[in-house]
Amino acid sequence: MIGRLPILDICPDNDLGPVKAVPGERFTVAATVIREGHDSLAAGVVLHSPEGRREAIVPMRERVPGTDRHEAEVSLPREGTWSFSVEAWTDPFTTWHRAARIKLPLDQDTDVVLEEGARILARAARRVPRDPALARAAKVLRDTAIAPVERFAAVTPEVVEAMAAHPVRRLVTRSRRTQVAVHRERALFGSWYEFFPRSEGAQVDTAPGHERSGTLASAAKRLPAIADMGFDVVYLPPIHPVGTTHRKGAGNALTAAPGEPGSVWAIGSSDGGHDAVHPDLGTLADFDAFVAEADGHGLEIALDLALQCSPDHPWVAEHPEWFAHRVDGSIAHAENPPKQYQDIYPLCFDTDPEGIHTEVLRVVRHWIDHGVRIFRVDNPHTKPVAFWERLLADVAREHPDVLFLSEAFTRPAMLRTLAKVGFHQSYTYFTWRNGKEEIQDYLTELSQDTAHYLRPNLFANTPDILHAYLQQGGRPAFAVRAVLASLLSPTWGIYSGFELCENVPAAPGSEEYRDSEKYQYRPRDWAAAEASGATLSRLVTALNRLRRAHPALRELRNLRFHHVDRPELLCFSKHRPAERPGDPDDLVIAVVNLDPHHAREATVHLDLPSIGRTWEEELTVTDALSGQTHVWRADNYVRLDPAITPAHVFTTTGR
Repeated sequence: MIGRLPILDICPDNDLGPVKAVPGERFTVAATVIREGHDSLAAGVVLHSPEGRREAIVPMRERVPGTDRHEAEVSLPREGTWSFSVEAWTDPFTTWHRAARIKLPLDQDTDVVLEEGARILARAARRVPRDPALARAAKVLRDTAIAPVERFAAVTPEVVEAMAAHPVRRLVTRSRRTQVAVHRERALFGSWYEFFPRSEGAQVDTAPGHERSGTLASAAKRLPAIADMGFDVVYLPPIHPVGTTHRKGAGNALTAAPGEPGSVWAIGSSDGGHDAVHPDLGTLADFDAFVAEADGHGLEIALDLALQCSPDHPWVAEHPEWFAHRVDGSIAHAENPPKQYQDIYPLCFDTDPEGIHTEVLRVVRHWIDHGVRIFRVDNPHTKPVAFWERLLADVAREHPDVLFLSEAFTRPAMLRTLAKVGFHQSYTYFTWRNGKEEIQDYLTELSQDTAHYLRPNLFANTPDILHAYLQQGGRPAFAVRAVLASLLSPTWGIYSGFELCENVPAAPGSEEYRDSEKYQYRPRDWAAAEASGATLSRLVTALNRLRRAHPALRELRNLRFHHVDRPELLCFSKHRPAERPGDPDDLVIAVVNLDPHHAREATVHLDLPSIGRTWEEELTVTDALSGQTHVWRADNYVRLDPAITPAHVFTTTGR
């Protein structure tokens, strides 16, 4: 039922759950607010704490006069489930003040008009006793010994300002409340590094069948270098026992040769299932030591949650009802025709949903007890959305700091729905967006249209995705994608080997890697790569250092693109206004040559008002990658040679 003052089309909103934020993150609340007639209308955003207290009301302003669309920028100071509502009211003082300025010069209803104003101010003075100016103004308005124009002059700008700060409100109407889940900052901001522990320290230069897996202990030796590059999260693919039935061999061969380790996503054997550590990697105690070592370097562990089983998983024998069976009685293996995954049995969530939920919740709690606070969920779009909604809610009630990343490379509707029901972050289609227009369009969608419920994690590559852009563009292409992923989104990631520019596909037209680490050990000689300079680790380190130093890069919704008169060059900025008057703001401007093969030059046209500047203003900017300083204006010449550097990343030095 519509209220006395209609409040419509409130955003942000999420029809399947709360909208999302982190402490201090700024976001805009907007609503259409209308009323009949010509009386002045005002609105504000009311913030309610997780304890239900009314914490503040933030004034809203009409975005464009005459549109009735009001908005305000708000932020919430701490974690928890907050809520906001929109309040609208008529403002008798503003209505009176506007009419009085018109009527008094025309000598229309002078005494009545001034008495009306006096009554409003007197009422306000009783509500704000610490401001005697309101009572004085009311008294002067009633003094008939003074000329009407002089009496009206008692309503000084200070009085108007005081009335704006403490308005007389009539016909107050409140909207429904919108919940805001305020998660810890890592839900929005972080740098991820993915690697396979079994490859670190693996021995493969031995006789066939005698290869040896790396261990969690040998993998821990890689952690200091990852931390030195500025990463916050280490993501581990499944570390559980791998089945032997239908085990895949190198290159996804249908049959594994002796000694080949199989796919880590074919989970489960006689050594255990989702709550066990592969014996080749070590024990649960070794995992605890790995987590502790990571923590000592400021790194969090993200563990893969892949709800699928090898034919040897204990669940297959203990709970055959959890799997789909074919007409011949056999369990159906996973497939996406023509692709066949004979080594994997998918779960069927419809025969015993309660049993599966209970067991998966137990598994998640098990790893939480062992220090895991982030889960990267494999293929969540192949499981019921209702399952995830319930599981994530159950975990959030017990452990609100635990985060879930959705690896849903699927249709947009499913990707968005999973985000709406509770996933804290989502993989995106970023790896397939490489042209200027598609990057601008897609990142505008992610930073504006869906930012209130879907937080993008821009992985530049994954074990499954080696895009043609990287295959064909060489080292400059890797540098371009690192700059884009790390600066366009507050959360980004790379899969191990990216910094070495590994770009050989399994076959022409394939996005699979040759010698894919999914099916075999892939030890890398990091020391030799660093010694030879055949690594992008310095660039990655510089980008992560920049991200930590600049608050503007810790946000998503402040992304803005600027016009460049060549299709190969892309310009974008991130701006965070100062917290308090007199403090400097934070501004980062990036210009990227998307062509990894040729030098390109163009004119960059900055939309200066969108980054808090005037059209005439000059900016002193420093390139964070080269250290060079320049003076920039609204129009600026740029030339970028990918053989030297594919990008400028400018920061400002003042204001």
